[in-house]
Amino acid sequence: MNSPPLTDLSDRAREIFRLVVEGYLDSGTPMGSKALAGEAGVNLSPASIRSVLAELEQRGLLAAPHTSAGRMPTETGLRLFVDAMMQVAEPTREEQAAIEQRLAEPGPIERALEETSALLSDLSGAAGMVMVPTREPRLVQVSLTALDANRVLAVLVGEDGHIENRILSLPVEALGTSLEQASNYLTARTSGRTLAESATLMEKEIAGGKSALDEASRDLVQRGLATWSEDAAKRPVLIVRGQANLLDEAALGDIERVRSLLDDLESKQSVANLLERARRAEAMRIFIGSENRLFSLSGSSVIAAPYRDRDGKVVGVLGVIGPTRLNYARVVPMVDFTARSLGKRIG
Repeated sequence: MNSPPLTDLSDRAREIFRLVVEGYLDSGTPMGSKALAGEAGVNLSPASIRSVLAELEQRGLLAAPHTSAGRMPTETGLRLFVDAMMQVAEPTREEQAAIEQRLAEPGPIERALEETSALLSDLSGAAGMVMVPTREPRLVQVSLTALDANRVLAVLVGEDGHIENRILSLPVEALGTSLEQASNYLTARTSGRTLAESATLMEKEIAGGKSALDEASRDLVQRGLATWSEDAAKRPVLIVRGQANLLDEAALGDIERVRSLLDDLESKQSVANLLERARRAEAMRIFIGSENRLFSLSGSSVIAAPYRDRDGKVVGVLGVIGPTRLNYARVVPMVDFTARSLGKRIG
């Protein structure tokens, strides 16, 4: 969707356009010439304002939902406003502190991701979304406990707080050593590494005869300690919170649009595919209305930003979805700050 250059507009057309967009985003209702004439700094008669509004409508930047109604921005107009006119309002110190405090709370990374989604919903008044990281966690500990003579419980603890319990069919006597010694050996080889990296290291030690637990180590690796049992295909790809925020008073007047949006959100894999475009771009993305096919029927906007791990690698995406009249100036920097804060939490 191509919008006309801002330089094509006269100063007064630019000012009227700005007031219409900001008024609509604030109230959700079209702006009429009488209301605009009452704005500070507008020294034009209602008739002159109507002339400017007609010009902006002819350029495809504004539209009138009804013949006698005021004007509201089109998707093309919103894109021009967001790209060339919007003045972002950085989160306040209190908001920044609240975001960092909630994300700093101890617990597994899944809880932090859910907190992030709920937090974005609370702050934006829309629905918050977080795409789960695609990376494999690094380990801090592996412990083994005998369940009976032929089964061992392996507990894997990741740096991100992820804990996985796995039962292995392995005769305890086959270890040839105590489970405590085996646990210490595995923890020493896995700490700070992914399971795949740990498996490679242990296989090299076994092949070179350097392993203190040759047979046991080989057996453990072969029996599945090399991969997380919950692989990427089985983990939830998307966490969505705050769908109820989409049912505000303005939305109830267009219930079919809201129903379409909620149906879209149920298709989490499709939403994740959309967010994947933001992840590949490695930068903030704003999708307005029909700019993305997924939400073209519901006429919704998506503001998404990637978040990174301690190595600077993009591991996921977070954002908000709501009506096209989102407060972009406030929500865009909020999403960006939350993405950076979540990246610190992931480490």
